[in-house]
Amino acid sequence: MKSLVVALQFMTRLPLPNVQADTRQVGQAIRWFPVAGLLVGLWIAGAAWLGGHRDPWAGALLALLAWVGLTGALHLDGLGDIADAAGAAHADRNRISQVLADPHIGSFGVTAIALQLMAKLVLLRLTLGPGSLILLLAVPVAARIAPLVWTLTLPPLHQGIATTFGAGANWPMLAVWLLALLAAAWWIAPALLIAPVAMILWGLWLKRRIGGISGDGHGAGIELVETVTLAALVFAS
Repeated sequence: MKSLVVALQFMTRLPLPNVQADTRQVGQAIRWFPVAGLLVGLWIAGAAWLGGHRDPWAGALLALLAWVGLTGALHLDGLGDIADAAGAAHADRNRISQVLADPHIGSFGVTAIALQLMAKLVLLRLTLGPGSLILLLAVPVAARIAPLVWTLTLPPLHQGIATTFGAGANWPMLAVWLLALLAAAWWIAPALLIAPVAMILWGLWLKRRIGGISGDGHGAGIELVETVTLAALVFAS
């Protein structure tokens, strides 16, 4: 269970006790990322339900604040870094690693994060309605299956936290989570099946534009898979 605790510590800001985990257990934490997504989904759904008693827009705003707060804007940070790196690569591909290592954010990153937050706010508002809370549970879970996909199919961009977690990824565990997603799509909403498509497309884009997967690539991808899945749920309804 140490791997589960590590996953929750990394993917959320829940106040959890420190655990002494070895490298193998840290690597295996990636297998529990979707469970962390379930807790994020519960938090989002609870905030949406609470705010929705006042107004649907209040519900959407509280849900977005809960989303960012519980994840500590971790994935938004990755989205900003990847946006800056992609912008730099347009002029000089050799600058990608340099930009990803830079703790400062540029105009591309600011723009990407702003657009992402606006998109999520509007999509959350459009999603809220009868039976919508269970959809908000499923979206973060689906997006956190994605790191297993990218770890197993993309070369590492450099050595870092992504490669540490990546050592614990395997195809059988990915198959289990994809079957769970398939069951959720059958039971909750077929539109959830857009998530694997988004995962594949993001992986192809990363391979072509960035060259491989990194922690920033995972974070940005999780954000984008969440937004694409929310959009699919809205437009399929």
